[in-house]
Amino acid sequence: MIPHEIHDTLKGKFGEAILDAKIDGTLDPWIAVAPGRILDVALFLRDDERMQFDTLMLLSGVDYSGGKLGVTYLLDSMKLRHKISLKVPLTLDNPHVQSVDPVWKTANWHEREAFDMIGIVFDGHPDLRRILMPYDWEGYPLRKDYAVPQFYQGMKVPY
Repeated sequence: MIPHEIHDTLKGKFGEAILDAKIDGTLDPWIAVAPGRILDVALFLRDDERMQFDTLMLLSGVDYSGGKLGVTYLLDSMKLRHKISLKVPLTLDNPHVQSVDPVWKTANWHEREAFDMIGIVFDGHPDLRRILMPYDWEGYPLRKDYAVPQFYQGMKVPY
């Protein structure tokens, strides 16, 4: 399936949950999905015979600045040899999105990393806790407004 067909199929099935898309004029076409519907869309993309997106190649949290966050998912169908990116827009005020761990188990650690580094909360995640930073670290190091602390547990941070 080509990206236009994937988009049209999703728009027909999920309507207003498909927020935006950039298909033409880009090497990596993407489709924006509402945060509260990403789990439904992911299940459909994995299970529908026309889609068969069996591989989550990447899940990444993004700080776009200006109070805007997001999650990007790069999906691949090994059997049908097509791919698509999904983007879920979020805000600093409400950085919540559904976990896709029930769909692709590889999402587990990727979601934990996005939580740890950017502060995105994956609702329904089975074990959402820090994975790279110490459990008591304050803040989210990959946010653009993050200020590196001078001290951690009484020790000078060498920056």
